[in-house]
Amino acid sequence: MKKAIALISGGLDSMLAARVVQAQGIHVEGINFYTGFCIEGHTHAIRNTSQNKPKRNNALWVAEQLGIKLHIIDIIQEYKQIVLNPKHGYGAHLNPCLDCKIFMVNKAKRWMEAHEFDFIITGEVIGQRPKSQLKKAMPIVAKESQAEDRLLRPLCAKLLAPTLPERESWVDRDKLYDFSGRSRTPQFDLAKQFNFKDYAQPAGGCCFLTNGHYTQKLKDLWKHRGKRDYEFDDIVLLKVGRHIRPACHFKLIIGRDEGENQFLEAYQQQFTSLKPITHLGPLTLIDGHATAEDMQLAAQIAARFTQAETNEHVTFEINSLSGSLLTMTVVPFTTDQICKEWYISG
Repeated sequence: MKKAIALISGGLDSMLAARVVQAQGIHVEGINFYTGFCIEGHTHAIRNTSQNKPKRNNALWVAEQLGIKLHIIDIIQEYKQIVLNPKHGYGAHLNPCLDCKIFMVNKAKRWMEAHEFDFIITGEVIGQRPKSQLKKAMPIVAKESQAEDRLLRPLCAKLLAPTLPERESWVDRDKLYDFSGRSRTPQFDLAKQFNFKDYAQPAGGCCFLTNGHYTQKLKDLWKHRGKRDYEFDDIVLLKVGRHIRPACHFKLIIGRDEGENQFLEAYQQQFTSLKPITHLGPLTLIDGHATAEDMQLAAQIAARFTQAETNEHVTFEINSLSGSLLTMTVVPFTTDQICKEWYISG
């Protein structure tokens, strides 16, 4: 029996691609690469939104629906060079989509060889993504990843030259598809045929680097640190809270709901934090070096997001990096007193 490794993102396309090949009697296993920028990796678990939906890892859920083994591989450190120096450039934001696809297919190719599998499956559809899924990009991915014609794209295979699995009759080309363009209707129809329900809905991709609000915060981080680099905690914290920079040397990260407040509590040993003790309100972290005057400003801004009225006094407990506990009482800023320019997008 021939064996294929399928790139599983957690979305519908990769789910369908794996099932199409699986239905032809091929042994399929999944592989999921964790970059640190995955939307569902933290945000879906942290925020209190969508309480009616179960919190889950969609890649694991897809593997369960398909009845296949899923290999999750951490590529956070290796992936950094793809983000910082993409050979083929960025998309609309800081998304190195073409370089990303090449990198992941190459990783899958090496895994395939090491585990004696025969070919690779992806859920790509011609024309669906503007950077990495143009028809002219398809051969670039195959060549530069070194997967060559062992890379099969079941959902658009009929629009491409036959691959090795097709030429050798490991899979029947007539049972593959010719999907193209941005419309999702063909995928939804195929999902019904396979009786797939409750799958992840498309929402601009599964990577924060395609999100303009997120990448504005990443650019701000690079600008004020004076270098293009990041650590894992950096990219996680950019996903959480309101980010407000009232001065070039520090910014505030303010929780937006109970889930985010609880998450930010884990970082109180790494950042000075402000916690309101007289009113309900969010936890605030200070990223940077704040003076006593800066601390006053930070508290007045943070007080704006408590349940205090404009003319009420709000007392904060300040937990400094030195471990000392202080209190500070301030009158909240009004909305108009918080400059729009202080808000980092998102």
